[in-house]
Amino acid sequence: MQVFTHVDEVPDGFGPSVVTIGNFDGVHRGHQAVLGRLVRLAHGDDRAAVAVTFDPHPARVHRPEVAPELITGLDDRLELMAATGLDAVLVVPYSLQFAAQSPEEFVTRYLTGALGARSVVVGHDVRFGSGNVGTLATMVELGGRHGFEVVAVDDEGSVPEPAGGRQRWSSSAARALLAEGDVAQAADVLGRWHRVRGTVVHGDARGRELGFPTANLGSISGMVPADGVYAGWLRRPTLAARDARHDDVLLPAAVSIGTNPTFDGVERRVEAYVLDRTDLDLYDEVVVLELVEHLRPTLRFDGVAALVEQMHDDVARARQVLAG
Repeated sequence: MQVFTHVDEVPDGFGPSVVTIGNFDGVHRGHQAVLGRLVRLAHGDDRAAVAVTFDPHPARVHRPEVAPELITGLDDRLELMAATGLDAVLVVPYSLQFAAQSPEEFVTRYLTGALGARSVVVGHDVRFGSGNVGTLATMVELGGRHGFEVVAVDDEGSVPEPAGGRQRWSSSAARALLAEGDVAQAADVLGRWHRVRGTVVHGDARGRELGFPTANLGSISGMVPADGVYAGWLRRPTLAARDARHDDVLLPAAVSIGTNPTFDGVERRVEAYVLDRTDLDLYDEVVVLELVEHLRPTLRFDGVAALVEQMHDDVARARQVLAG
C-alpha cells in the first residue's frame, strides 16, 4: 500500500480511483466493512482503492480540551488499513487552514485533482468543508459537476448492548470498553485484539529482582486501557521485517498497567513480562502489545512475598488464556 503524507506527494496522473474519507480511528469492524466494500468496488472496475484520512484527528485541532483519546496511533492505523487491501492512503496534515477550505475546494484539490476519483464512497452522515457545511447532497451535486459518482453506505455491523438491542460498531464504543479494561469485548468491536505500541525503555529493574523481568514501554501510541493485569502478546515488528518466521516475533506475555501501588508508585506504566523468558534484550526496540483478556485489577499487596505469589498466579492464568 502506498502512503502519501501530503497531497503534493501524489504523482501526476494518479488514478482513476475510488476514494473514501474518514478518521478511521481503531479501524474497527465497521471501518473494515466499508473499506472492504471500497476495495471490491474499485478492483471490480480496475481502479485504485484509496482512503483519505487525517493526522492529527480534527477534534484535536478544533476542540483539544475535549478531544477523544485515540484508539490507534498513525503507524498502527496505516498497518490495519493496509490489511483491508487498499492500494493507497493519503494522510492529510489537518490544520485550521485545511479546515477553512470550501467543500468544492476540497473536492477539486484532493479527490478529483490529486487522486483522480471516479467514485467517492461516503456515509449518509458525511460532513466536509469549512464549518462542515458539506453534506451528502453537496457531495452528490459536486460529483455531477466534476465527473464522479457518489456511493452512500450505511453503517455496517453492530454489537450487543448489555440491556439488549444493538449498538453500531464505532470508535466510541471501543473507546468506552477500553476505558473499563474490557479488552475482550473491545476485540468484538475492533475485529482484533487491541494494541499499544511503544519503545522499550529502562525502568527501575524491580521486576527482574523479583524474577519477572519486564519490558517497560515509553513513547506509547494507542489508547492505554484501564489499570490492571492482562494476558496478551508482545509482537516485534522490526524482527518480523527481517525474519517473519523467527520464533521470537510473537511472544506470550503478562502485561501490567498501573502505578505499582505496593511500592507507592505514582507514575503510570505499561510493562510486559514475556512468559518464561529472562534472556531477551529488548531495550530501544519498538514493540506492540496486543491485549487479549483482563485478568485482575491493580492491587496493593502487604509486602513483596504476597506480590510475588500473585505474580505467579497471574502468569499461570495468562498462560492458560493464551493457550486457548
